[in-house]
Amino acid sequence: MVKFDPHNSERYYKRWKDQGSPISGVTDENKAIILQFLEDMEVGANINPSSRKGARSFGRLRNLRAKMVTMLALMEEHLKIKCVADLENKDSEMLRFFKKFRDGELACRWTKKKQLKAIGTYARCFKSFWHWYQRSERRKGRDLRDITTDLDCRDDKPEFTYFTIDDLKKLCNAAAYDYRVMMMFMFDAGIRSPTELMNVMVSDLEWNNKGKYYTLNIREETSKTFGRKIKLLLCSEVLKEYIENQKLPPDYQIFKKDPHRVNLYIKRLGFRILNLGEGEIKTSKGKKFPAVKAGLTMYDFRHSSACYWLPRYKSESALKYRFGWKKSEMIYYYTQFLGMSDTIETDDLYTDITKTELEQQITQKAREMELMQERMQEQDKKLGEVMDILKAIQMEKLLEETVLQTPR
Repeated sequence: MVKFDPHNSERYYKRWKDQGSPISGVTDENKAIILQFLEDMEVGANINPSSRKGARSFGRLRNLRAKMVTMLALMEEHLKIKCVADLENKDSEMLRFFKKFRDGELACRWTKKKQLKAIGTYARCFKSFWHWYQRSERRKGRDLRDITTDLDCRDDKPEFTYFTIDDLKKLCNAAAYDYRVMMMFMFDAGIRSPTELMNVMVSDLEWNNKGKYYTLNIREETSKTFGRKIKLLLCSEVLKEYIENQKLPPDYQIFKKDPHRVNLYIKRLGFRILNLGEGEIKTSKGKKFPAVKAGLTMYDFRHSSACYWLPRYKSESALKYRFGWKKSEMIYYYTQFLGMSDTIETDDLYTDITKTELEQQITQKAREMELMQERMQEQDKKLGEVMDILKAIQMEKLLEETVLQTPR
């Protein structure tokens, strides 16, 4: 089954290569190194021994290209280098460079007024690149030091727009039918959107007649981490109705809307219904239209879903499986900042000692009830025996009376 690429990464990357792989803003030496780096990543050459083997995805290649061009262009300007090789003895200068990066002192190449974000991602990208460069140079007989040892690769705090299941109901009540089904599905499944979402086929759903819910199969080839099967306990009825109403065949892609249009729609809906984000009026070609900044996106449905399911799962491993996480830190990443509030209730105020005492009391009461039942059963047994004796005595009396009344 073909994997659907919602970002068209393969088409854009191949078109870029067909155009001669143009790169601007860096020296010819750095351009050649970037192209060699991408060529190796495209086929899976010179990969870190501890990393996953094989060719990198087209989305990953596009990301590496953009970030390496940006970083090397800025390094040429601020560190006064002409080639990557010049960085070998600039450990402290490079650390100061990334500190400026993190402090927001370096602007985007294309939009000078905007600060660069996702510094941790840039740092990890450069670290991967430098380790590749070391391995490449080692094959030529040249050993390079690892200048990325002290590099801070932490991610910035995530910015999420959080909403509750009650908020979801308000959004769904005001949304168009097809968007309502999609939003309920995203919240229920906590699926990665749009990458995993837009690869869900009708055949990936299995109806459970007994429980009246769907089991969703997120296939290995469409998942960022691993394939998994999860129960859809919130949206199954409306999803089943939608599939039947639309008469969707098994090999049909359920959600086909363009992600950009979906984000525009739910941003405006979230602002109008829940007042999420900042609204403004923009003008384009003489026409005015509402625009929302920092509002609701498809990605926020996964975050809010994680916050919803976290207190409902009994084990951490089960929650990680549902969301396709390999590391426990992802639970903290998705739920720590916005979205999780103090949900403790009065009933939860028992200490461990109190709970133990309660458990002991419950156990004692259970034992007392068992003893009581045993006594009652014993009494019933004895009562039965007494009744049998009385019946026997009664029968004997009847026989005696019968014998006495019989004429001799």
